[in-house]
Amino acid sequence: MSTVLIIADHRHGVLAAPTRKAARCAADFGADAVDILVLAEDGADIAAQAARISGIRTVKHIDHAANAQPLAATAAPQIVAAVEGGDYSHVLGSNSSFGKDVMPRVAALLGVGMVTDLMRVLGAYRFQRPTYAGNAVDTLAVPDDRILVATVRGASFEPAAEQGQAKIEAIDTDARLPGHTRHIGMAEHASERPDLGTASRVVAGGRAVGSEENFRVIYDFADHIGAAVGASRAAVDAGYVPNDMQVGQTGKIIAPALYIGFGISGAIQHLAGIKDAGTIVAVNKDPDAPIFEVADYGLVGDLFAVIPELISAID
Repeated sequence: MSTVLIIADHRHGVLAAPTRKAARCAADFGADAVDILVLAEDGADIAAQAARISGIRTVKHIDHAANAQPLAATAAPQIVAAVEGGDYSHVLGSNSSFGKDVMPRVAALLGVGMVTDLMRVLGAYRFQRPTYAGNAVDTLAVPDDRILVATVRGASFEPAAEQGQAKIEAIDTDARLPGHTRHIGMAEHASERPDLGTASRVVAGGRAVGSEENFRVIYDFADHIGAAVGASRAAVDAGYVPNDMQVGQTGKIIAPALYIGFGISGAIQHLAGIKDAGTIVAVNKDPDAPIFEVADYGLVGDLFAVIPELISAID
């Protein structure tokens, strides 16, 4: 018998898309039951959102003042208490920044190893995950006599449908919460554009854009097609855009229906972040740029000449 517990990812009272993608991944396990755990100061509304996900048996929520902010140090002991109290065989988290922080702590407290970046489920204890920046795929078989802790690569799964009516249950734990970590503040880059991590269209610029001021042409084109805006690490390192816009192995892993890269050469680390995109379009004046090897459509040209023509055609 296998039972899966998914750790909910949420922000500002809204359940995040990676949770629905983790639920879709869990459906491939062939588990007897799949539950979701919500940690929040007052998680009733978030739990109600999670209860609509298809295939979920129960949504459990732990309400505690310590959960007002997503701190991995305080979340991990509560998760472990819920896991041990529910007799779960699998614990899944998203591959978001929170999931990457909290799930290794959960595994350590449970005294087990963990698997990161699940991209395909072959069985309850057999999986595939990318390696070498996505240029190779590992097939892993893990022991079935201990709890499996794992993170799910959201770009590899579609969100689960929202046609469920799961039971909602508020639970308490006697987990001892550490006091060595406290929340100081959060700095977020405000934008009216679609969220980079979940947008169906993404426009990205690279070092060839040349400057922060020149990046306006990327924003302008993105606004014309209703797209989110991303960047290569080179553009971020050069100070053209904030680091939360970085796409790639050390940035955001995305899977939009359409990705358009302007002035991006296609370093292996960047390609690792876009390999799951539905259609990849590349514009670069270097005909030998590596990104053309993975692009569905490629145009050799100067982005500062191409973008105005594209905007004119759209208008």
